[in-house]
Amino acid sequence: MDLDCFVYETWAPRIRPADPRRAWMDATPQQFAYRCLPLAIANAHGWELLSPVGFRARWRGGSGIDAVEIRVDPGADGRERPTSLFGQGTITFHVEGLFRTPPGWNLWVGGSPNAAKDGIAPLSGVIETDWSPYTFTMNWRFTRPNHWVRFEENEPFCFFFPVQRQALTEFAPRIRPVEEAPELKAAFDAWSGSRAAFQRWVKETQPQAPADQWQKLYFRGQTPDGVPGPEDHRTKMRPLPFAGAEAAGCPVPHRPVTPPPPPGAALLSPTAAPLPDDVLRMTLQRLGMPPDKGKRGR
Repeated sequence: MDLDCFVYETWAPRIRPADPRRAWMDATPQQFAYRCLPLAIANAHGWELLSPVGFRARWRGGSGIDAVEIRVDPGADGRERPTSLFGQGTITFHVEGLFRTPPGWNLWVGGSPNAAKDGIAPLSGVIETDWSPYTFTMNWRFTRPNHWVRFEENEPFCFFFPVQRQALTEFAPRIRPVEEAPELKAAFDAWSGSRAAFQRWVKETQPQAPADQWQKLYFRGQTPDGVPGPEDHRTKMRPLPFAGAEAAGCPVPHRPVTPPPPPGAALLSPTAAPLPDDVLRMTLQRLGMPPDKGKRGR
């Protein structure tokens, strides 16, 4: 399917596949935050538009457009600056591009996931880009007055990805007793038991190797008994870059962004204490080995 961004000759949107990395995740001990696969997938689940200028801004309180002050970095092109357009303590980025999605597909537009900024929050929207001939804006709202907020040049200000327009309304949500899904209940109970055993082992042995400190079942797309999950399970999300962006004058390099580090160098540490039998079997299953390999000789 195609996702097009139509531009005029004077438009040069700074657009790229979303960066999967976050500074705060890099700063966690052993970068353990990247072990949370849902978090890492969300980071890269779309594309980003980047600020053409560095600037700082503050909201002095009040609802008028003059209540927001924006100071662009020296030497920056003031024509590319965000504006105070709507009042209500917001700043507005203009998006240089007319987006087109396939019939029945919208664009979800908001801020980059898991990338909070102190003092300001992105406003999200869903836009019917399969027919609309209009541009859209990306807006941020201050969360408190008299606090300076900074955006660097080439810092993401907008994150977007396609969503099917009718899909949400076609779901029939229900709450059901788990006993109505006996296979799901059995799988969850097995995982819950193995999780408790694994956490006891971690507490008792305090393994040093990062890969020995988490189970990795969901990350590997495996059920509690080691059976592979669906073939389309993803541990990475790498949207394609917009073809023609560089020719259109986009100054952002369109080489692949740097992926986060692998979440563990090994499943077993040679210096770790012996694993309990159930944890050993589970670990070997994650490696694709038969469960009976986990039996120790007597």
